[in-house]
Amino acid sequence: MDTRGHRKSDNFEDRGVGRGGVRRGGGLPITLLSGILRRLGLKGSLVLAVLAGGVYMFLPPSAQQMLRAQLTGSGAPTSSSTGRSACDLSAAHRDACDFSRVVLASTEAVWAEKFQLGQLPDYGRSPGSYAEPTLVVFSRAVSTGGCGNADSSMGPFYCPADQRLYIDPDFYKVMASRLKAPGDFAQAYVIAHEVGHHVQNLIGSSRLSVRGETKNQASVRVELQADCLAGVWGRKAQASLRITDEDLAEALTAAHAIGDDALGHTDTRNFSHGSSE
Repeated sequence: MDTRGHRKSDNFEDRGVGRGGVRRGGGLPITLLSGILRRLGLKGSLVLAVLAGGVYMFLPPSAQQMLRAQLTGSGAPTSSSTGRSACDLSAAHRDACDFSRVVLASTEAVWAEKFQLGQLPDYGRSPGSYAEPTLVVFSRAVSTGGCGNADSSMGPFYCPADQRLYIDPDFYKVMASRLKAPGDFAQAYVIAHEVGHHVQNLIGSSRLSVRGETKNQASVRVELQADCLAGVWGRKAQASLRITDEDLAEALTAAHAIGDDALGHTDTRNFSHGSSE
């Protein structure tokens, strides 16, 4: 994958370093999120939460309230900034920010064309022209415009309330070390997946109610479609970014890592992302 010389998106915010980590009371560590998801039968884990941008909307109201309380109440991570730039924390952070902006710009071009040509699945809504999302980079903790406060342990996520994607550049290290999914196209896949959730939000598929569908089945459907939409971008951008078979293998490794079966889940009724296949 070659991003040299390509346009960087201007839909970008550097929120800096969140001050103070978490307040007294604990914040939203991944163990808490996992506990909530297990209570609902989703059997969450760190890897599961990484790309779970579409899960929240399918939780029961009681669980949503619990999650919001943890995000915005006394146990939430602090979100005030120290004034330090997240991108300038290190050379690796600067490279990650530049790379992410190039990938985002590529998704903008692809989806602007798809929306203009009407090459979209029909969910009874006319979304009009493509509304570009904003990518927010942060370190440690961040405050969103409608989805509460969050910390880096949640991984990348999309907030439909403010149409922003959120990512701590350190997550790319997590992909390589914990998820065993290194490579630049694996990183690009993560961004494209979250952009996929944005596209779902615009066309209405993320709020689609299928009769007889359980919340877990709805979660699987939404997550798999976000992957599909990431693939739409990858195919269209293949020539311009010189995406190779090796790059595709990197992305498939990342996708495989969050398969419910790869995480050791055996009951398909409790799947939330679908199988690795």
